[in-house]
Amino acid sequence: MGSYTSQDLRSPKQHGRSDIILRSGWGKEGRGNSLRLHSSPLHSKRQRQQDCTADAARENLRVPRHLTTMDGVNFLSLLLLCLTSVTHGNKANKHKPWIETEYQGIVMENDNTVLLNPPLFAVDKDAPLHYAGEICGFKVHSGTSGSGAAKFEAVVLDRSTGEGLVRSKEPLDCESQREHSFTIQAYDCGEGPDGANSKKSHKATVHVRVNDVNEFSPVFVERRYEASVPEGRLFDRIVRVEALDADCSPQYSQICFYDIITPDVPFAIDNDGNIKNTEPLDSKRQRVHTFWVTAFDCGKNRAQADAQVIVTVKPSCKPGWIGWSKRVEYIPGSGNIPLFPSLHLETCEETVWNIQATIDLQTGHIGKGCDRDSYSDRSVRRLCGALRGEVDLLPPPSPAANWTAALPTLPSSDSSLIFSFNGTKHVAVVPDSVAAAVSGDHFTLQLWMRRGGTNGHAPTNQARGSHKEEEIIVCSTVRNDDSFSHYSLSVHGCRLSLFYWPDVTAAHPVKFLWKLEQVCDSEWHHLSLSVQFPSITLYVDGVTFDPALIHDNGVIPSPAPRQRVVIGACWEEKPKDLVNNTIPEGRDTGKFVGGYRGLLSGVTVRPGSVEPHSVVECLYACREGLDFGDLETLGSGMKVHVNPSQSALVLEGDDIESFNRAVQQVTYRNSLRFATPGVRPLKLTTSLRCFNEESCMSLKQLEGYLVVLKPDAPQITLSGVGPHLARPAPEFEGPHGVPLFPELRITCSLSHSVNIAAQDMEGG
Repeated sequence: MGSYTSQDLRSPKQHGRSDIILRSGWGKEGRGNSLRLHSSPLHSKRQRQQDCTADAARENLRVPRHLTTMDGVNFLSLLLLCLTSVTHGNKANKHKPWIETEYQGIVMENDNTVLLNPPLFAVDKDAPLHYAGEICGFKVHSGTSGSGAAKFEAVVLDRSTGEGLVRSKEPLDCESQREHSFTIQAYDCGEGPDGANSKKSHKATVHVRVNDVNEFSPVFVERRYEASVPEGRLFDRIVRVEALDADCSPQYSQICFYDIITPDVPFAIDNDGNIKNTEPLDSKRQRVHTFWVTAFDCGKNRAQADAQVIVTVKPSCKPGWIGWSKRVEYIPGSGNIPLFPSLHLETCEETVWNIQATIDLQTGHIGKGCDRDSYSDRSVRRLCGALRGEVDLLPPPSPAANWTAALPTLPSSDSSLIFSFNGTKHVAVVPDSVAAAVSGDHFTLQLWMRRGGTNGHAPTNQARGSHKEEEIIVCSTVRNDDSFSHYSLSVHGCRLSLFYWPDVTAAHPVKFLWKLEQVCDSEWHHLSLSVQFPSITLYVDGVTFDPALIHDNGVIPSPAPRQRVVIGACWEEKPKDLVNNTIPEGRDTGKFVGGYRGLLSGVTVRPGSVEPHSVVECLYACREGLDFGDLETLGSGMKVHVNPSQSALVLEGDDIESFNRAVQQVTYRNSLRFATPGVRPLKLTTSLRCFNEESCMSLKQLEGYLVVLKPDAPQITLSGVGPHLARPAPEFEGPHGVPLFPELRITCSLSHSVNIAAQDMEGG
């Protein structure tokens, strides 16, 4: 019976390898048998299993039947030690899976598979070990864009090769989000079927772009497009249509071209939607053109609905005033009539920000500057309630008033006499007897004046802005109780001045100055100067004007203390002839200075209290002129200005519609019962200011005329008179006789109100 021996366990270490050798001796030959087990960290589990099996085979290990119980225990211990060594070697999962650091992916809107570049593969250095060298899954983490686990997942296609696939959990919409970013990790199968001690790779970034699908068709921004163009012209663009596409990619969201689907229309459309006409349009042949257009995106999808285009052809437009009537008729007694009831301004769609129109009514040839009452001065004063007591300084020549006999005269339409002054020889010296009647420091000086010669044009040395010497109209030195006062009324260029000396021996003179266009426009004007020193009131054509300047002239040579009133100049004494500021008896030396050039009429002075404003306005205001209908209806931003004589009216505004309404309310008025018939020239001057000054239009001046028709002659009618008067003879013999015209009625075609108070003041 053989015996079984066992050596102690030894573990030599050679080149990193552990060998376990089991030795035993049994059998007939007493041959020792041994089993070598290898354990190396560089070997795989399968390799260690193969090594263990091979060693056992090589040793031809057998368990003899004749082994004792002790021998069996020893053998089982040996087998258990071998299996334990094999099991311990299979648990070595030493490496993490590895994947790329970044992937670029593409997915179509109508698909869920993401095509990655590079493809998704995970590798593990533990391969080909079972579990440890295999890839069991991929994990998706959310990225900065919010995408990730909520929208994407990754699956393993092959565990041994590590191939994976990324796909979306639900359909993606390119229009709502075109780019997605997230991270992904791979993990192996661990050390066994339960995945224990599995390892994960680093996180790789995945960028996924959603590719568009042509799912939307173009949609027009408007269903209808309208435009208006003037006829007879070719335009590069009349109107632009526009369609939009909701797709997200340039390929499908862009509109590649438009098309006019209505045949035989004189229009064309380009790829940007601009519509132009291919031939000049004629409003008479066709006023409105209607056609349809469609749009295609770059994927050749046609618009869901076509758009309608309406082009209105306007007649040829010429900027200017439309509705101008060159001749306007006025029937006396009609009150106010509109001059331009249908006039309106056409700017041909040019944008303007300021419009100014000036209407001029020329009435200088009618009487003294405009239409006034043609009654005699005495009748007019009576009708207006003027005070009595005026002294005429330029009366018609007569034996009793011979100081005007040497002056040239001109006729006038109102039967008054007009005197001409040439600035040199024509001077009127009022006699002392008349001058004594106008003394005092309270008085009213009135006169009619027109600068220039008989032709109505100012001499060259009196043109606007001239710096020649003053022209004196009236120069008066009169006695006031025990002193002398002096004043002179003169013109200089466009200035009217009153030089007043309350006391020539004591007080300094005061000068009142007015700057007036009426002084230098070579037209007739009425001046009324009311003096209640130190208060001075000037009326020009019945309108009040305040002085522009009042100043003390300081110490200057005093006028000669001698009563003298001169019209058309002023008498200046020689200084050497003055002795103690007086003129010696019998000596009268000096010269006339400041000669007046122009026409004068109705020069009067009334001492005492001054005329009320209402009376002055009634006496000398123009009875005709321009007016505005209703200021309350004036549009916003509109301005109206009328000059004092109402011969010029200016309209200014920034809105064409409001401006046109305002122009149509400009009226002509003439309050005279017997208006002077004749022609009054009219002019309309327009100034426009545009946002584009270079292309701003300029309008020519319009000219016309207002014709005041001849008024009907007044008629007096007798009625109630029978053709025969027959009565019984006894009636004729009665004490009262027989009335000859018992039913007589006298009627007049007109009536005229008379100021009864004025009649009482005159004693009439």
